[in-house]
Amino acid sequence: MSEPLSPRTIELVKATVPALEARGLDIVREMYDRMFQDPEIRDLFNQSHQGLNDAQPRALTGAILAYASNIDNVSALAPAVERIAQKHVGLQILPEHYPHVASALIGAIRHILGDAATEEVLLAWGEAYWFLAGILIAREKRLYTAQAEAPGGWNGWRDFRIEEVVRESRVIKSFILRPVDGGPVMRHAPGQYLTFWFDIPGHPAAKRNYSISAAANGETYRISVKREPMGLASGWLHEQAAGSILKVGAPAGEFFLDGTPRRPVVLLSGGVGLTPMVAMLESLVEAGAGVPIYYIHGTHDRDTHAMRGHIDDLATRAPDVRVTNFHQTPLSDEVAGRDYDHAGLITEEWLVTNTPADVADYYVCGPRPFLRAAVAALAQAGVASSRIHYEFFGPADELLAA
Repeated sequence: MSEPLSPRTIELVKATVPALEARGLDIVREMYDRMFQDPEIRDLFNQSHQGLNDAQPRALTGAILAYASNIDNVSALAPAVERIAQKHVGLQILPEHYPHVASALIGAIRHILGDAATEEVLLAWGEAYWFLAGILIAREKRLYTAQAEAPGGWNGWRDFRIEEVVRESRVIKSFILRPVDGGPVMRHAPGQYLTFWFDIPGHPAAKRNYSISAAANGETYRISVKREPMGLASGWLHEQAAGSILKVGAPAGEFFLDGTPRRPVVLLSGGVGLTPMVAMLESLVEAGAGVPIYYIHGTHDRDTHAMRGHIDDLATRAPDVRVTNFHQTPLSDEVAGRDYDHAGLITEEWLVTNTPADVADYYVCGPRPFLRAAVAALAQAGVASSRIHYEFFGPADELLAA
């Protein structure tokens, strides 16, 4: 367990909050530049998040500012710490990697803040960094141990063979994965993801997280991946056929359906955000959940609507499941009531009117604008934050801040 922070360290770190608000993003950019000079450290990160409107640097800047602001009440950051630990385990971050980050962070603070970064300030930030690192390392050790000890579990990268490829829509394919060693696989919680290490010719190693889009069966995993217009990894993966071998990390993630629900469940997704929702719906149907389940999905049109037949089949097996589909811009030959239920976007008014907002648990996943709007609408409608659970693809930034 990490030693408590000294009162002087807490005072100094909190005093740097204005400087972090003004120059925090510059510090983080400098920190990443320093870390990525080492290819081994660079390859630990998902590089697609570095150039996406500074998404990852902005996310980390927000996290550092939140830590500095709450350093005298670190328990308030528990959800964020869990999310970071889960991501680290997916990426195979180990204790020996932490000193590289410490050196880069302290060096960046010194360089960007100049004379304001006195030796006392730098020592305080060093103490604060290792305090948080100790919490993360301890949590990650427990997660790695749980993965290794679970039936079918593993640490590190395990080879999986693509057993089958299924086209789900114009832009989404599913990949059924079975371990090359022929052994069982760890049963995941519905909503969790797998981390992949892709060796793409002509490019540095690429790491990506993809939600598992099927309930646990102990033998295989299914991921359902959208081919992004400029997506290096998704484009490469869409070109792979049955028989290709992929390096896969064990299931991880703090966004999942936990146990047997006692209240109505609303599964709300946009676009490829349906992937963890399908896993949740399959699990609920297989378990005979016994509570009302609302599956609500929004997509552009019929051609981008993935896994609709599968969802409809699941709904026929469980009378408590109600499926509603929104097509934002239906094709000219689409028919309401046949191809979709509602045209346009899912609105706050529709959502609150047609789901039990006073009692339900909401699980939300989708692109950032969709997720931001949905979570804000639910919060404004008075849904308790403890009943709003969400996941999105990309680093957390302004959504978590809000």
